[in-house]
Parts: sequence; structure tokens; C-alpha cells
Amino acid sequence: MAFRPLYDRVLIKRISADEKVGGLFIPESAKEKPLQGEVVAVGPGARLTDGNTRTPAVKTGDLVLFGKYSGDEVQVDGSKHLIMRESEILALIEN
Repeated sequence: MAFRPLYDRVLIKRISADEKVGGLFIPESAKEKPLQGEVVAVGPGARLTDGNTRTPAVKTGDLVLFGKYSGDEVQVDGSKHLIMRESEILALIEN
């Protein structure tokens, strides 16, 4: 399914945390949701009051850091993603 966010919204797929810590397996219910993700799709940008569009600072494939309660969970092609405004992204993660 094609998914294209509107305006300044960004679709992010969470990067899963390690399932094994110190030789112990952590059950899914005890894990905290990761605060990092990969940008899957980006909208065209925020519309300014003068009618122009501000170009997004992120692009598809970027690794980003976001807040614990940022965005809304959505199902896209059977997997969970987050959709949030670009302003909710805290930082880009550079390799």
C-alpha cells in the first residue's frame, strides 16, 4: 500500500531494542518502546502563512530520535509505525 503523509508529517518505523540483556531474555511486555526510528515517508512540508511550503529537514532513510510520547501509532502493510509532525523529532542520528 502506498502511504504519503500530508504537510509536515513523517512516517517512522521504530528500531527495535535488543531482546537479550546480560544473557537474559526480556519479555515483550517488560520492554520499553524504543525512542529511535527510521524515516519511511515524509510529507511535502509545512505550509507557511504566505502560501509557500517549508522543505522538511528529514528525508526517507534518516535515523531519528523522538520523545517517549510522540506521534500516533498506525498500521501500514501489517506492521506498526508512528506518524508524527516533523517538529516532534528531537534529533537526527548520524552514523
